[in-house]
Amino acid sequence: MLKLTEVSKKVGVFSLNNISFMLGKGYIMGLIGENGSGKTTILNIILGLYKPDKGTVHLFGMNYSGSEEDEKKIKKDIGFVMTDELFYPAVTLYGNAEIYGKYYENYDRNILDDYLRRFKLDKKQKYKELSKGQKLKFQFAFALAHQPKLLVLDEPTANFDPEFREQFLKTITEFVSDGEHSVILATHLTSDLDKIADYITFIHHGEVLISQDIETFLDKYSIVQGEKYKIKLINEDRVVHMEENELGTTALVKNTKYGKSYDKMLKVRRPTVEEIMYYTIKGMK
Repeated sequence: MLKLTEVSKKVGVFSLNNISFMLGKGYIMGLIGENGSGKTTILNIILGLYKPDKGTVHLFGMNYSGSEEDEKKIKKDIGFVMTDELFYPAVTLYGNAEIYGKYYENYDRNILDDYLRRFKLDKKQKYKELSKGQKLKFQFAFALAHQPKLLVLDEPTANFDPEFREQFLKTITEFVSDGEHSVILATHLTSDLDKIADYITFIHHGEVLISQDIETFLDKYSIVQGEKYKIKLINEDRVVHMEENELGTTALVKNTKYGKSYDKMLKVRRPTVEEIMYYTIKGMK
């Protein structure tokens, strides 16, 4: 479905360096990293908005550096939700969909109507009258209406209310359920990824730290809590980062290949995606 190989890109003072990862059919990939790590730049490259300075990007077995016909085929099969406002402000939702829908051969007005109803959007309302969250809901509805193979989503859930966020997550899970569609989702709300992601790609300062299936990603570490001296008895090469607070000391620790054996006086549990990202970044400073 998607493969980036040693992709590099300089945008102003920021640089992506040798980005490589792949996403097969039927899976959801979470793209994580702190602000400014390069997530949106990567998505812009996938969308063909930026051309890599080096490396290759393959989508559906084609790439943007091929023929003009290949580029058209790629773009018709990508749906996206980005933070930019891409529709005409004074035009209704239905009008915008009809204007842009003609560029997609698989655009289906009936599918759009269905999602507008599900997302509680009025097709006669003008785009400029919508809230930020509603605008993203409309982008999402339109993206689904032209029946893409790949959804590219940049931080949409941050602007959704909790009720719709659950509906959004359910919808993209349904989208990939036939094994023929995939999603790449950049988000700060990593709790969403704990629920739905199959793969995690962790970006830091323009480089890939980790790209692997989420179960392997989570199983590599443990959150260990207890008295500081007990944690300090753990081999320091295994301690990613340790913090003290009023409740004691907490650390992210790499599990050994022999298992997750720790002092019985320590509390040990599986980390969340957010905790791995937080402690890893802290440990690199």
